[in-house]
Amino acid sequence: MTATNGGPKPGSDATGTRPGAGTDPARGDTVSAVVRQWRAVHPELDTGPMEVIGRINRCAALLQQAEDAPLRRAGLSRAEFDLLGALRRTGHELTPGELARETFSSGAAVTKRIKQLTERGLVERRGDTRDRRVAHVRLTDTGRDLVDGILPEQLAYETAVLSVLDPAGQGELAGLLAELLSRLEGRMSGLRVGAPG
Repeated sequence: MTATNGGPKPGSDATGTRPGAGTDPARGDTVSAVVRQWRAVHPELDTGPMEVIGRINRCAALLQQAEDAPLRRAGLSRAEFDLLGALRRTGHELTPGELARETFSSGAAVTKRIKQLTERGLVERRGDTRDRRVAHVRLTDTGRDLVDGILPEQLAYETAVLSVLDPAGQGELAGLLAELLSRLEGRMSGLRVGAPG
């Protein structure tokens, strides 16, 4: 979408949004204000990507700031719950490397979380009988019971968070995000921002 400072564009609807274009920058969210400021400074630039990526980043930041109430009550961070959840949903032991891939985390972060969860009695490690450098991590009974107890409450919490959108809107958003994610996952491994073309 080409940035302009004028009113609705030809062919746009009453909000000034062209069919298939980015959302109306006159809306009241914080990213709209940022977009308007950039349009004033650089009216020739297309701010469409900012309207999408900026809003994704802002939503993620707000959700992280709010924290997840059921997890907080259980004394877990989202990252720790993701690790426990990976062990529960796969149903078998995982190495730290596999957990890093399952939770989109660094190896160092996973190592730290495993240590903390082990100290709480939620997971346990065992060495590989053939390679002492390899560890295998599994849920304890306590860890499994905690995940199974929290998950329904966590899903109810997330349902409440998303209730600002009607079911059709949630479905549409999920579909768009799924398409974006699948395309990015297919491309980002070879994409290096700022690398020579």
